[in-house]
Amino acid sequence: MFRQFRSAVAAALSDALADLGYPTDDLGIEDPPDGVDATLASSVAFRLASEAGAPPPEVSVEVAEAVDVAGTEYLARVDTNGPYVNFFVADAYLADTLDAARDAEYGRLPPNGESVVVEHTSANPTGPVHVGRARNPIIGDAVANAIEYAGYDVDRHYYVNDAGRQMAIFTWAYETFDESDLPEPARDKADYDLVRYYRKGNEVLEEGDEQTVEAAEAEVSSILQGLESGDEETYERVGEVVDTVLAGMEASLARLPAAFDEFVKETRFIRDGSCDEVAERLKALDESVLEEGAWQVDLSEYGYEKKLVFLRSDGTSLYTTRDLAHHEWKFENYDRAVTVLGEDHKLQAGQLQAALDLLGNDTDRLQSTFYSYVNLPEGKMSTRAGTAVNLDDLLDEAINRAREEVESRMDDRIRDDDLREEDVDRIARQVGIGAVRYDIVSKQPTKSITFEWDRALDFEAQSAPYVQYVHARCCGIVDEAGDEEIAPDAAVDPEALSTPEERDLLKVVARFPAVVEQAAEDLEPHRVATYTREFAETFNAFYRECPVLTADDEATREARLALVAAARHTVANALDVLGVEAPESM
Repeated sequence: MFRQFRSAVAAALSDALADLGYPTDDLGIEDPPDGVDATLASSVAFRLASEAGAPPPEVSVEVAEAVDVAGTEYLARVDTNGPYVNFFVADAYLADTLDAARDAEYGRLPPNGESVVVEHTSANPTGPVHVGRARNPIIGDAVANAIEYAGYDVDRHYYVNDAGRQMAIFTWAYETFDESDLPEPARDKADYDLVRYYRKGNEVLEEGDEQTVEAAEAEVSSILQGLESGDEETYERVGEVVDTVLAGMEASLARLPAAFDEFVKETRFIRDGSCDEVAERLKALDESVLEEGAWQVDLSEYGYEKKLVFLRSDGTSLYTTRDLAHHEWKFENYDRAVTVLGEDHKLQAGQLQAALDLLGNDTDRLQSTFYSYVNLPEGKMSTRAGTAVNLDDLLDEAINRAREEVESRMDDRIRDDDLREEDVDRIARQVGIGAVRYDIVSKQPTKSITFEWDRALDFEAQSAPYVQYVHARCCGIVDEAGDEEIAPDAAVDPEALSTPEERDLLKVVARFPAVVEQAAEDLEPHRVATYTREFAETFNAFYRECPVLTADDEATREARLALVAAARHTVANALDVLGVEAPESM
């Protein structure tokens, strides 16, 4: 409803400006100033003041008087507040919102027929997922969810780097060292077991004697050459390490949860010849040169001073070469491609897009969103050095702390056996993991996060539990109503919702589809998190002031119960976009 209302406001305002002889290129539509009960406002008077030769408050009055609300279903009236033109919704807007939001699928936009592949996480399979990497799957999964809610057909991909130097080092180390050379694994899990070999291999390469390092480097180079030449035995050797570690990483990511439709290996593009084909096309470009035996492409026309190397002097391809083939494969199979990347990949992503453009691709179909890494208070984390907080440890701790909080708040219910042990376990998992995920996804991706337990597991306002409790409270009211719950298609009189708190809640509910649409368009799921906090505050005000089951009359009771059902679906689906579970009890 909000989307339709905004369109109606834009059309009416544009017509008014045109009638007054003012330009209509910038309507200045935004949220109203604090304390104003309007649904939308326009700051256009600021822009027009000099042209009109009058102060903004006078211009706003002129514009407001020119706006024609006749024939607009959702726009009831227009007034001014200083320099702002304010727009108010009609009762039909609230009535249609109440009907629409009582559908459990509320917030999902109609399918638009476009396909999108969202690539995220794609961490090298070198060991357990750590907190520093966790921002990628959390943001990436939420981005994919938002795009899917916005009506797109979405596939979630993990691009597996199984052809690079780190995997060659890993394979050599796994085949070289004995169990006796290694410390005990931190967990009985495949990725924790194998990461010991990776760390041992890097330690030897960095600190070993010259002869040992030389022999190791020769073996690493041999593995890389084997991959490049299509040697099946080499693929199997590397694949054993990659697949084993990846399975462990996948199990950890599933706890968030972050699931993938496909794990796309970069060796695929070596084996099917598309990487060689891309290299040959790059060679044919006027911008490509052979320098010191290595093929490079000049991207200076795109603002990059350093040339992009796409074939080494030994004839082997680079990660970017294979990724070019990977992205052309995406373009063949999807309408749009979205990639979620760490901020240290900005240069690489820019060069990739420039090279794709030179190869004749429509790069407008490619979008990237970047995030800053999660750090420990004492500094950055490293899988190689073994200084990371692993995601599994973080989630275990989150669940344990959530359980303590749940038990402290529900002692009486536990003693009376109203809440079974498995219920406590479920709630602790939903709240604990939800708190971590919400804390990370609620921040603007470009802002760095220093991970702190207390902040991530804060059970007060501005946290996941604060929002989750709204859903649990809605479920409690509906459950208590029992047979009296209003069916989704039952007629309800919206005029019975006359208090400011009821109308404010309906207005916030109405905005949800537009918030989803904007989050999907901008690849910014934190917008949905911001919305959920506002939603929770608005619902709590309604809950304090508007009794539902003990309402004064039957019409009010039915209308408020329908409003609670609408609120339940709205907050559940908003949390679903963020990948946070919505508990039915807490």
